[in-house]
Amino acid sequence: MEGIIKTGKDLTTADKIAILVHGRGATAGSLLGLADALALDDFAILAPQAPGNTWYPYGFMAPEKENEPHLSQSLEIINNLVRHVLDQKKDLDQLYFIGFSQGACLSLEFVARHPARYGGVIAFTGGLIGESLSPYEGDLKGTPVFIGASLEDFHVPFSRIKETERMLTTLGARVKAVGFPDRFHSIREEEILAANQFVLNF
Repeated sequence: MEGIIKTGKDLTTADKIAILVHGRGATAGSLLGLADALALDDFAILAPQAPGNTWYPYGFMAPEKENEPHLSQSLEIINNLVRHVLDQKKDLDQLYFIGFSQGACLSLEFVARHPARYGGVIAFTGGLIGESLSPYEGDLKGTPVFIGASLEDFHVPFSRIKETERMLTTLGARVKAVGFPDRFHSIREEEILAANQFVLNF
């Protein structure tokens, strides 16, 4: 597939697959170091590239129509990647989504719109997309979802993260949202440890 960085284990033989979704203004390669930090040694790693380095043009809490057609196109990039994984005779419960900021939002939005039992979701500073959240339909069947962020992040209000936690829990996910008492728009070592324990069980 074009625009996809592939690293780690070979997809055809790996038992676990991680899709790493970068943030606004970044590149597909920008999260590869995170794979090392999360100790994804046994994973096939797939990192898609956003057109123009941005998955959608405005904030994730802007009216959804303002982010179209870019949002739908970006969700389709992820969907095509998931189909590619399934074409390799893999199951969805072998598949993990890991994203930061805009990539975290896109990952959460994708699983909410395509509910199933995934291996897990790790969202560093992100929430579900839209000015307001409408109910989603389906069952995430116990998929573990970790969301970590600053309690005072300028771009991602923690109130939306808690709303996301409630929404995904209603969809049947097992969700852990952790807020940190700082203002950093970044990934903390404590988050990596907590995500490992909750989602990856390391």
